[in-house]
Amino acid sequence: MSIRKAAMKSTLNQQIQQFYDASSALWEEIWGEHMHHGYYGPEGNRKTERRQAQIDLIEELLKWGLDEGTQTTKILDVGCGIGGSSLYLAEKFNARVTGITLSPVQAQRAGDRAAEARLSENVNFQVANALEMPFEDESFDLVWSLESGEHMPNKIQFLQECHRVLKPGGTFLMATWCHRPLGGEQGQLTDAERRHLAQIYQVYALPYIISLPEYQAIATRVGFNDIDTADWSKAVAPFWNLVIDSAFDPAAIFGLLTSGPSTIRAALSLGLMSQGYEQGLIRFGLLRGTK
Repeated sequence: MSIRKAAMKSTLNQQIQQFYDASSALWEEIWGEHMHHGYYGPEGNRKTERRQAQIDLIEELLKWGLDEGTQTTKILDVGCGIGGSSLYLAEKFNARVTGITLSPVQAQRAGDRAAEARLSENVNFQVANALEMPFEDESFDLVWSLESGEHMPNKIQFLQECHRVLKPGGTFLMATWCHRPLGGEQGQLTDAERRHLAQIYQVYALPYIISLPEYQAIATRVGFNDIDTADWSKAVAPFWNLVIDSAFDPAAIFGLLTSGPSTIRAALSLGLMSQGYEQGLIRFGLLRGTK
């Protein structure tokens, strides 16, 4: 890696860390422990309480990605946030779960939440880079990535690492922000679409996103088997309008004023994501593979 690329990667990691250090407490206060989309039925027309919709997304993802009766005892949660999925999966499967994040604030809060839930013996959290995971080869039965792939500056290296730490017979299960597929009638991204994405990248500390077919090609290249994908954009799209509505809650307004410029920018730019879904530019992609 060149010095310039290493510096860019380090700067991005710092931006991601600072964004989540600053915004996680406010998100938990307003939305709770799950820092991801909700699920509102296949067509996105199901009326569901917002926190339940986030739990529904976890359950629907497991139902989609794991065979019925699958036993998993060691799970890695890549991009664990404040431990929402980690604690949920630990209880559901009576499994040992390791969560990693770039944010020390998130790791500390996730650990505190594990202690409050009396799950500290089953769950541990650490600050680690998903592109250079501090784990031995073939360490986990399930590698879980719920909305962290979009933050990865090297998608190939990310999937290589997930494949490396997965046990033979284990499952990799990912949901991530994507842009629309390229080619066909729509062709390549237009200049307007690129500008729209560039604004999202700046606000949410993202390097870039890719299409779901590109993820599938990478998964094949790095050695995953039994690969399957799905586009759940309709099912999750209502989430962003609900987040926009919640931003007018008095507690949210007060929290924003004290949370720092990056969180305020993100709140003021929530419409970028809802518009992206409406235009078909932003997609919510799922990918599973085995080893």
